[in-house]
Amino acid sequence: MTEPWISVDQIAVHLGVTRDSIYRWIDRKGLPAHRTGRLWKFKVSDVDAWVRTGGADEVSDRAVSRTKDGQGD
Repeated sequence: MTEPWISVDQIAVHLGVTRDSIYRWIDRKGLPAHRTGRLWKFKVSDVDAWVRTGGADEVSDRAVSRTKDGQGD
């Protein structure tokens, strides 16, 4: 049996964050998601792997901002 696709609301509950955080992470941090029409769908295994590799870390977000501003390495 294949893993089901889940909704924004379901992945937000799974991660314990708000829907707004999910949309922001899709846009700014590359949260693995697939758009089907107007809806975003997720595979829990993909999202869990993304979290484990530091995708949701605030530190990585600040480092990217500094690099874009020319203040990084």
